[in-house]
Amino acid sequence: MPDKLPKHYRNILERFEEYGKALDQLEKTVRTSGPIDKKTSHLIQLAATAAIRSEGGVHSHARRAIEHGATLEEIYHSLILLTGTIGFPNVAAAIAWVDDLKK
Repeated sequence: MPDKLPKHYRNILERFEEYGKALDQLEKTVRTSGPIDKKTSHLIQLAATAAIRSEGGVHSHARRAIEHGATLEEIYHSLILLTGTIGFPNVAAAIAWVDDLKK
């Protein structure tokens, strides 16, 4: 299990092994069930996690979008596009969380 996963998340997967397997299978199924590439899917999930103010989700999906070829410019653009929908304070928080990845 990758160390970059949050400790609490790893703990849940270890404690509830079958649940963890089901989550993993669900992710594989939804990723391969349509035409959207991995980079774009992580940008979409980045937007969703920003909307629900999930710092861990923003970290995770920004990092994974980058791993699949997204540039920081695309990451930040994905977030500022949300301003009219989720508001400036939420976008600013998400940008700060992405900035954490550069440290």
